[in-house]
Amino acid sequence: MVLPVAPIERIIREAGGERVSEDAAKALAEVLYAYGISIAKRAAKFAKHAGRKTVTGEDIRLAKSEE
Repeated sequence: MVLPVAPIERIIREAGGERVSEDAAKALAEVLYAYGISIAKRAAKFAKHAGRKTVTGEDIRLAKSEE
């Protein structure tokens, strides 16, 4: 797992979970990681299409909006 468990547990608690199992935090971390990779790949394509090597926040937002 690449994402740290503590911030993931915090996300679940902020969403209303009173207690969070380690398994739940790991599962959400896996899902978020895969989702992040998907968005980042699309954003990198937008940057490349624009003739840039740098992925910007706008690229990320555009990739998210085109799901």
